Amino acid sequence: MTLILNTKRLILREMQFSDANALFEMEKNPNVHQYLWKKPLTNIAEVNTYIKSVRTQYHNNNIGRFIIVLKETDQIIGWAGLKYNTEMVNNKIHFYDIGYRLNEKFWGKGYASEASLAWIEYGFNVMKIEVMGAAAHTDNFASNRILQKIGLKMTQQYQEDGISWNWYELKNPNL
Repeated sequence: MTLILNTKRLILREMQFSDANALFEMEKNPNVHQYLWKKPLTNIAEVNTYIKSVRTQYHNNNIGRFIIVLKETDQIIGWAGLKYNTEMVNNKIHFYDIGYRLNEKFWGKGYASEASLAWIEYGFNVMKIEVMGAAAHTDNFASNRILQKIGLKMTQQYQEDGISWNWYELKNPNL
């Protein structure tokens, strides 16, 4: 893929294997995984497996999660992007979702919202996605707030592996 999205403060670009160290710094943090089954990554090989999976999504679906680079410092601060889901989530399959994950030191600065808004614009205007989905752990106030801030509406709650999740959707206003 050659897609690069720019926002006021961020560059959103394809995930590369060379990003593994920066991603591992984020993914090994238990606070980052507090609402993600409390399973932080324990070795860089797990990050490389994830990057390989994302790169396969680029090939198979022409979309996936992208690295977030802070323009001001050229620092990798996390990832965000669209994913075409081919596995069942909340009794849904074959849908697009929006997701994000940031290194803890970059929380609370509006980066996840900024990146997500760029992806919604791209998904709706370029890809012509009909409905964007997203899930957030019911106790993750920050993530739920981001999804609401970028315009998604909670449509239901569901359980997965004994964990309660909020399901969000946003319909493409251009279709």
